[in-house]
Amino acid sequence: MPDIVHVTYQQTGKSKSTNEYGMREMQQKAFEARTAQYLLIKAPPASGKSRALMFIGLDKLIHQGIKKVIVAVPERSIGSSFAKTALKQFGFFADWEPNPRYNLCTPGIEKSKVTAFLNFLESDEKILICTHATLRFAFEAIDEKQLDDCLLAIDEFHHVSVDGDNKLGLVLSSIMEKSNAHVVAMTGSFFRGDSVPILLPEDEAKFTKVKYDYYQQLNGYNYLKSLGIGYHFYQGKYTAAIHEVLDENKKTIIHIPSVNSGESEKDKYEEVNRIVDGIGELDYQDPDTGVLYVISKTTGKTLKIADLVHDNQKDRDKIQAYLREVKSVDDIDIIIALGMAKEGFDWPYCEHALTVGYRGSLTEIIQIIGRATRDSENKSHSQFTNLIAQPDAEDDLVKLSVNNMLKAITSSLLMEQVLAPNFKFKPKFPDEDEEDDDSEDDENTIKINGFKLPSSQRAKDIIESDINDLKAKMMQDQQMIKAMPGNVDPEVINKVLIPKIIKETYPDLTDEEVETVRQHVVVDSVIKNGTIEEVGDKRFIRMADSFVNIDDINIDLIDTINPFQKAFEILSKSVTASVFKAIQETIEATRITMTDEEAIILWPKIKNWIAKTGEQPSMQSFDPQERRLAEAIIFLKEQKRKGASNE
Repeated sequence: MPDIVHVTYQQTGKSKSTNEYGMREMQQKAFEARTAQYLLIKAPPASGKSRALMFIGLDKLIHQGIKKVIVAVPERSIGSSFAKTALKQFGFFADWEPNPRYNLCTPGIEKSKVTAFLNFLESDEKILICTHATLRFAFEAIDEKQLDDCLLAIDEFHHVSVDGDNKLGLVLSSIMEKSNAHVVAMTGSFFRGDSVPILLPEDEAKFTKVKYDYYQQLNGYNYLKSLGIGYHFYQGKYTAAIHEVLDENKKTIIHIPSVNSGESEKDKYEEVNRIVDGIGELDYQDPDTGVLYVISKTTGKTLKIADLVHDNQKDRDKIQAYLREVKSVDDIDIIIALGMAKEGFDWPYCEHALTVGYRGSLTEIIQIIGRATRDSENKSHSQFTNLIAQPDAEDDLVKLSVNNMLKAITSSLLMEQVLAPNFKFKPKFPDEDEEDDDSEDDENTIKINGFKLPSSQRAKDIIESDINDLKAKMMQDQQMIKAMPGNVDPEVINKVLIPKIIKETYPDLTDEEVETVRQHVVVDSVIKNGTIEEVGDKRFIRMADSFVNIDDINIDLIDTINPFQKAFEILSKSVTASVFKAIQETIEATRITMTDEEAIILWPKIKNWIAKTGEQPSMQSFDPQERRLAEAIIFLKEQKRKGASNE
């Protein structure tokens, strides 16, 4: 199956060039917001978030009256990203110089780390680095007021949640409520991939957001100019199929599936052995580094392979130490990992992230892709490939498999939104003075009749910072998945399902704010999934079956188009007829319940259908939309019957 997303970039070098303080483009954006008490930095892997925090932290220590900086990371290996760093030589006013004594991301007993944390608060030291776990344990031993005048920086912020089982989310809410501490939160995506929000709406509203997307980063690279995202389906065992998509000439990270997933063969060590055996013959394992030297069956070349799956801590530390010191493209060829080599893992030479099994979280997909999107002179193209079990039409688990596949593909399609340039949308009023329009020369600005601009700062913040994450949530919503393959009228998706998800996500929004956010989500999705073409001096956009002059575009037209239609089109081209039939049957068996709102929207369409055809819509039709109209008639009759019986 070819790539479903393939994006090419300009290689401007802009995202890697630095200003007079030694700051890259993303770091400059973050530093401009350095005085905010609560700051959320959303930027992809490799954009320089760690150093951005150093710049902000040092400014708060030296110029803003902050006494201490506490940096919390999800796992020990990421702590090295915040080690001693020279900044003055590049133009900044101070160096980042944490005392190694207070880098608690080292092997040891948790109890002693909590003691060290408490000692730090009483000392004159300025910087402490610890894991999320250490922060949680230490919080149980302190009063929130002890964090007054401190900066708490949380890396990989998507690990936080307001779920009662996620103590870090409760810790953060408590610190914000009961101390004057500053907070800097950093993440590649604010979207967790589940239904639990990261922050309560009232807490989230306090954060100033700095957003830097994949498109800005990749467009500004020196070497990497294109990125492909593809899905391949296999039958049988993945260890027998993986070699069809593994290119030994590309520096590759293989992420094998979780032992709890359907794709797992239930013995992770044996899975690694089968992958290695499929590549070639093990020559030897270096006792000092742990690197496996394997002679390839196909090329005869000796490949250096790192196994991060085995649990022996001594061996794990050995190979991780080797990987941290990689300086040359020839130092390693393939890394096999299970839960590791995702967040904060830096191997710039990696060209291919090959991932086995369904990944439900967009955040995880972004993190995995980020392993292959470092800029490096050894590559001009990076690739993310997801190898997924093809559901068997006869399989009892077909429903689960189908839902997994739908989620995987829709999540991947969302990446196209993350990776593509952003359009600017503005209202087009009949009496608008075209000569005064300052966006006339901006090819990414599209004016739309009937389009709403945000009337509140809250709605504006959501539109500017959260649209992609909101789309991710929609595309993995169970009702949306069932509605997607043409089972539900596009207008129902746009005017019923999408507002419902927005209200669930942001319960504090007014109806007007919900409608404004809804319009931006729908317009952004439809336009980005469309194709814009120039004919003479006019621009046209193909949206679904419509080919419209951009000057004539209006919100009512956009609302008649399924914003996620492309996902279904790709799905229908990517699977066999038997699997496609199974998908349809699965969706038919779990249809969404009709709502009053949907029936109201469908009623004029039913009347139009009868006027046009002379017949009522049929439940036996092959057209799913006609069947839905027929169901709406039954629903309305039932509602009328219930109303009459209650009189």
